[in-house]
Amino acid sequence: MQEWLYSDVVKEHFMNPKNVLMEDESSWSYDGRGIVGNIKCGDQMLILLRIEGTTIKDVRWKTYGCASAIASTSILSEAIKGMDITEAYKLKPQDIVAKLGGLPNNKIHCSVLGDKALRAAIDDYCSKTGRPSLAGSEEVEVICTCLNITDRDIEDAFKDGVKTWEDLQAKTKIGTVCGSCKERALEKLHEFEHLYD
Repeated sequence: MQEWLYSDVVKEHFMNPKNVLMEDESSWSYDGRGIVGNIKCGDQMLILLRIEGTTIKDVRWKTYGCASAIASTSILSEAIKGMDITEAYKLKPQDIVAKLGGLPNNKIHCSVLGDKALRAAIDDYCSKTGRPSLAGSEEVEVICTCLNITDRDIEDAFKDGVKTWEDLQAKTKIGTVCGSCKERALEKLHEFEHLYD
């Protein structure tokens, strides 16, 4: 039998995921709902939040995804209970991966579904309750240090139809100075393909 490439924490959260929405969505009362991903790619995430004031009191989630996506969301759902929405909004995939004890490189993109669905659920709550949006408060990753191009810039370009490195360069000029950002930029494009395509 081939050796399992995941940490014991990943295995535990995959085999025994926490806070999974077992019933129909309408039978669990919630204050914020977020859904991201694309079922065609096999990755889609739903997160439902119960919030009192600005504190996350409970969470349920459902995903169509791999072991990494399930484990990532399970540990995220445990971590955010009792957390203020402003802090939860700033969680990054790297925070989730660290809590899991790491993921194989080709599975890191699976951890982005949870934090994006979480932000979508918090956005939904803020919208419903008339609170100011927290959009823009999340941290960004600078991908191209020469031109200060962030992951958000790449995400916006992808949403505008950019799918290839060449298209991304034409739109943002990324990688036209030293080019050392190409690998990470392509990883981000791959992540967004799972989220939006």
